[in-house]
Amino acid sequence: MNSVLPETFSSEREAQIDRLLHGAIDLHCHSGPSVMPRYCDHIEAMQEASRAGLKAVLLKDHYYSCTPVTTLLNKHFSDLNVRMLSGVPLNNAVGGLNVHAVEHGLKLGADLVWMPTFSSANHIAHHHQDVKFVDKFPQTTQRMLQPVPLSVLDENDQLRDEVKAILDLIAAQDVVLSAGHLNIREIWPLFEEARKRGVKRLLVNHPTYVVDATLDDMRELARGGVYMEHSMCMWVPGSKFKFYDTEFLKQVIEAGTVDLTILGSDLGQQGNPTIVDGFRNVIATVLDLGYSEEDVRKMTSLNAARLMNI
Repeated sequence: MNSVLPETFSSEREAQIDRLLHGAIDLHCHSGPSVMPRYCDHIEAMQEASRAGLKAVLLKDHYYSCTPVTTLLNKHFSDLNVRMLSGVPLNNAVGGLNVHAVEHGLKLGADLVWMPTFSSANHIAHHHQDVKFVDKFPQTTQRMLQPVPLSVLDENDQLRDEVKAILDLIAAQDVVLSAGHLNIREIWPLFEEARKRGVKRLLVNHPTYVVDATLDDMRELARGGVYMEHSMCMWVPGSKFKFYDTEFLKQVIEAGTVDLTILGSDLGQQGNPTIVDGFRNVIATVLDLGYSEEDVRKMTSLNAARLMNI
């Protein structure tokens, strides 16, 4: 297990957190095997979630789809009572904006498609512009080939044809479209075209990190029914990626609305709090901010369940 010690709470608060943790859903779990250092593998993540009473966990690796793995987990570890989910990450390792990778993943049962994350031109630009970026994003354990920058827009700022084909597949299967690590300026035309083509479920992961969405952008996304997931690793004490304070968490929740906000762990990295400790801490934080148990349940469970149709 990770060496980061969990925060302690009063017995009354512990009981309240336990109650809210039961049935929670994590849509951002970084377990392994991975070329990035992880403290747990996919089976261990499922076991950890089961012990805490989580309802579902979505496995995310930037290099490969975990869908075949989740199929096996759901079949052979059904006694753990945790539904395992995954998706297709459209980075260089699967050929980038590859409609064939999407088709294959969806036919295997993928629940979501991520637009490019660490291979996105936007992510790479952040890496080059910020000398401390290597401290803000997990690095691989071995040197990898330099990524080829990917954008959903062409040189004329028009949506690429291959992206339109991918959107058609997402619409036909009614799965979730995640904006990945695209810049907010790319997300607007992407989501506009997605809606035209029948995509109904839209998600922006950590809109304040790399994506560069402002609070006004988040208000506009919310008006369009877009779900926004905020990463617990960016708020939890002891996390290597704790960038924000508690007051800012309240601001992003209010901008995106309680009904469209999802709190996902984005944990699994070595040296960071565990997935469950991330949930426990953030549940306590939003309670301290004055949110009701009903609101907390929405942000840690019900909104994610509605987005994923579970």
